[in-house]
Amino acid sequence: MKSVLSWLYLPTILLGLWLLLNDSLSAGNILLGGILALFFGWASRALRPIRARPRKPLVALKLLWRVAVDVFNSNLQVAGIIWKRPHGIAPGFIKIPISMRDPHGLAVLSCIVTYTPGTVWAEFAEDEGLLTLHVLDLQDEAYWMRKIQYDYERPLKEIFE
Repeated sequence: MKSVLSWLYLPTILLGLWLLLNDSLSAGNILLGGILALFFGWASRALRPIRARPRKPLVALKLLWRVAVDVFNSNLQVAGIIWKRPHGIAPGFIKIPISMRDPHGLAVLSCIVTYTPGTVWAEFAEDEGLLTLHVLDLQDEAYWMRKIQYDYERPLKEIFE
């Protein structure tokens, strides 16, 4: 019973999105959306051979809050850089050692880094455990190492490993 319920998470979300995007709760939309959601939920199982097993929802909520605050602050900083000193920026690449190996945790980390304005996940050398990060205004490499390793990687390891 638990495996059936866990399998229905994705189709339920897909059905909700279908109904939201179509802006209709008609029987036809519910039926068609339900069929499509079940089909795509079933079809997507083959695409994910390794299932995510997230734990510690409180840590996940704290991480979500931290990311939201960081994205907001980063938007303000990037806007200030662009408006006040567009010629005085120092873009650069930095290599950050990452000890996390869970593919789901690494995927979330890449999303966090890429969602944050002014930073881009450039490469991850899995054999060396090095993340190459591009930063719009790279003034302090130690700050970015602490930010990625302590603020993001540490909670993601708690959640996924």
